Amino acid sequence: MTDAPTALDLPQMDPLPEGTQKYFDLCQDKLGLVPNVLRAHAFDQAKLDSFTALYNELMLAGSGLSKLEREMIAVVVSSINKCFYCLTAHGAAVRQLSGDPRLGEMLVMNWRVAPLDARQTAMLAFAEKVTLASATIVEADRQALRDAGFTDRDIWDIANVAAFFNMSNRVASATKMHPNDEYHSQFR
Repeated sequence: MTDAPTALDLPQMDPLPEGTQKYFDLCQDKLGLVPNVLRAHAFDQAKLDSFTALYNELMLAGSGLSKLEREMIAVVVSSINKCFYCLTAHGAAVRQLSGDPRLGEMLVMNWRVAPLDARQTAMLAFAEKVTLASATIVEADRQALRDAGFTDRDIWDIANVAAFFNMSNRVASATKMHPNDEYHSQFR
């Protein structure tokens, strides 16, 4: 592996702007690393700011979805898309948030073998359909989520998290984004 976050020759801004350096320092302090997805975007401040703003809004802001549920969506979408970076990074997050290393592995390999409740099953089936055939989603698909206890706002969040990771997976795969080595052994 190389120290570069992707196979593209897009050097990180040097020096990083003060606010970006503070954000990277915060990541280092809280996570023990600066995620390579951030380093990959750090060649252009506007792109980095746009990516982090959307990620933070979808994955960290208030929602009827728990952080674990959002990470589960990320892993299932990434599994369908075979995105090595996101499976590695978000698989570690599922292991951490759930306290169950087996759950993370099941979601990576085949989410249908995981011990999920009806709510999680409906959520992941919808995320899968967003990934594989979003144009075929009909009212019955949204109603299945409502029947499982999701609000329309939750459905919006499920759709947006799934769509974000479909986009991110494609960028990560197309640029050969390398996951941080630390993710592989975390929370096992």
